Amino acid sequence: MKDLFGKAILDYQTQNDPQDLITETSISEADEMSVAYLFRTYAEMPAMEQKALQLAKGKILDVGCGAGSHSLYLQNELQQDVTAIDVSSNAIEACRLRGIAKASVQNVMQLENETFDTILLLMNGAGMCGRLKNLQAFLLKLKSLLNENGQILLDSSDIIYMFDDDEDGGTRGEGELSEAKWIPSDNEYYGEVVFNIEYKGEKEDAFDWMYIDYNTLQNAAIANGLQCELVLEGEHFDYLARIFK
Repeated sequence: MKDLFGKAILDYQTQNDPQDLITETSISEADEMSVAYLFRTYAEMPAMEQKALQLAKGKILDVGCGAGSHSLYLQNELQQDVTAIDVSSNAIEACRLRGIAKASVQNVMQLENETFDTILLLMNGAGMCGRLKNLQAFLLKLKSLLNENGQILLDSSDIIYMFDDDEDGGTRGEGELSEAKWIPSDNEYYGEVVFNIEYKGEKEDAFDWMYIDYNTLQNAAIANGLQCELVLEGEHFDYLARIFK
């Protein structure tokens, strides 16, 4: 990976001519994203994220921290013990420049010898497992990183609304659907997408991402010895969930 997402974050932090990111997925057209959004304050965050930060407690791990806005609020405003990790070295450099005390380049699947009371997976962090077939290993890894009475807080969306109604009786996804939808058959699960990112005229290598509906998440959690509860539902198929032992 060329780490263009991280480059945009670091450019913004260091005022190195930051420009908009161009994002496109296998089910959506190209769209511009202002990197400034990743540097939002608590007051500018969606209700889902604000609620997750309110619920975060104890020793906290912020997975896929990006520009570190969640960690920064937890550290500076709530005086919480938070560790920010991301696979992007550029993003972590920006986090350190912003003053996050514990920030490291780390893939959560390779994290060892440390456990936490709260694991944050915000901005659809569960999507980093890429495909539904990877979800079990992902949840089991997170479970191994939890202290007793620990919790995972994550937000995501059910993207079934992005698919057209199928008048001939389409394929149903994993979630409970009120109407039949036409869903491409080349994916194991309708929430799986391929992401493309462009920044300053350079294109990132395409990568898998996943939006997971709540029912599928809950079923997977239970199947792997975890409990799952719906904390908050948004107005547009989005939700905040809490997973715990």
